[in-house]
Amino acid sequence: MMQGRHSKDGGRASSLVAKATTKEPMTQQEVEDLVLKLNEIEAVKFGEFKLKSGLMSPVYVDLRVIVSYPDVLEQVSRMMYAQVRDTPFDIMCGVPYTALPIATCMSLGFGLPMVMRRKEVKDYGTKKAIEGAYKRGQRCLVVEDLVTSGASVLETLDPLQKEGLEVTDVVVLIDREQGGEAHLAANGLKLHAAFKLSALLEVLQRHGHVSAATAAAVRAFIAENQTKLPPAAAPAAAPAAAPAAAAKPKRLPYEARAASARNPMGRACLELMARKRTNLCVAADVDTAEEMLALADAVGPHICVLKTHVDIFDEWTESIASRLQALAERHDFLIFEDRKFADIGNTVVSQYGGGIYKIADWSHITNAHLVPGPGIIDGLKKVGLPKGRGCLLLAEMSSKGALAAAGPYAEAVAAAAEANLDFVMGFISINPGAWPKPSSPGLIHMTPGVQLAEGGDDLGQQYNTPPAVIGARGSDVIIVGRGVIKAGDPAAAAAVYQKAGWDAYEASLRA
Repeated sequence: MMQGRHSKDGGRASSLVAKATTKEPMTQQEVEDLVLKLNEIEAVKFGEFKLKSGLMSPVYVDLRVIVSYPDVLEQVSRMMYAQVRDTPFDIMCGVPYTALPIATCMSLGFGLPMVMRRKEVKDYGTKKAIEGAYKRGQRCLVVEDLVTSGASVLETLDPLQKEGLEVTDVVVLIDREQGGEAHLAANGLKLHAAFKLSALLEVLQRHGHVSAATAAAVRAFIAENQTKLPPAAAPAAAPAAAPAAAAKPKRLPYEARAASARNPMGRACLELMARKRTNLCVAADVDTAEEMLALADAVGPHICVLKTHVDIFDEWTESIASRLQALAERHDFLIFEDRKFADIGNTVVSQYGGGIYKIADWSHITNAHLVPGPGIIDGLKKVGLPKGRGCLLLAEMSSKGALAAAGPYAEAVAAAAEANLDFVMGFISINPGAWPKPSSPGLIHMTPGVQLAEGGDDLGQQYNTPPAVIGARGSDVIIVGRGVIKAGDPAAAAAVYQKAGWDAYEASLRA
């Protein structure tokens, strides 16, 4: 099968492929030009719009208008094709009705066979739901204009599958970032979006077509109005032969969950993990700042997060903080200062934003106990939210006899996180799979006390292996300290843990 092109042999197919290969991916300048054209033709509007759900939205995307602008339609089809040019498929199907002209333009421009789904099946003639030439077992790419919840895509999925067509990929122009990517992933579909609504906003704001206030209102609306999985997409329940435990929810890939993360640092972390293929956090519990910087440089290529305890050091300066930030940028990892704030809101404002360490200035992530009550989140948020920082709540700890454990305390922590999704990006947890209900898919679970072999130390630390933490317990990030920092070659040890953690994650996706 040829990737992204007609797979049949013959002169006609060869000429179509030759025509397709003359079209190169769009440049960044062309992408920006398309966004500006969409704004010019009012395919994207800002104001107050009542949606089908009854909600009032500050943004309305109406791509039906592009059929009146052939140059825009061609640019849209070319940009969408660029997203799937390396994805194998035999035919395409546009979701009726707005995506039909887009799919047709892609078909004509790149020599791609397509079929059509009837929205209303006739009760006479062939009575087909899918029109066109196709064979069972062929791989079909679904083409849609934009995705919000994914409901319209899932409505098209069912009749295609009933005809024996295999559907694994969906391409859209715009992802509204309201949960659609995660919902499609839950149904085995990978979303390829030309751009996200936030990226469109950024271009329009930079060119002066959208004010900062309007952009902020749209981003807040997106964050506060995440869609739920459409009921029609839920798999039918199998007949119960005998009482059994509830089925374990299927793990969503990190990249699919990123769209559901309302905290920007939570989203960045999930995207980083998928991009870098690592779920390893190294705990830099060393004696000096220079040792910490040397360790960060050594293990940086293998980690998603570096966890620090800077109050261990006898020296801390802005220069040290700047050097650490430079290493994080060079090696593409996030900095997590494991401060474990545990005071009233007014006090943590000063502790987080000021003092000797000025943690909020350089640390992407910090954490807190909920013992003082939700006011501690309010205090940390006051400092961290304007800087785009993220907070992890301590729900469970890995030390023996810890009072922060599964049960009422962890449930209260989970509820506090759900109430503060703009700032709380996840949890420090030990066994999130045992919690009574799943948390929001955008929330991240990080588990400390991980080594390659189970056991503990003489101070009560309990160790678990990567497969146990990621697979059996359903966590997302393994936090490894002594297994790396006490190794003769920390970089080599980090590489081993990176592979172990990622292998466990990939195995859990197949489970």
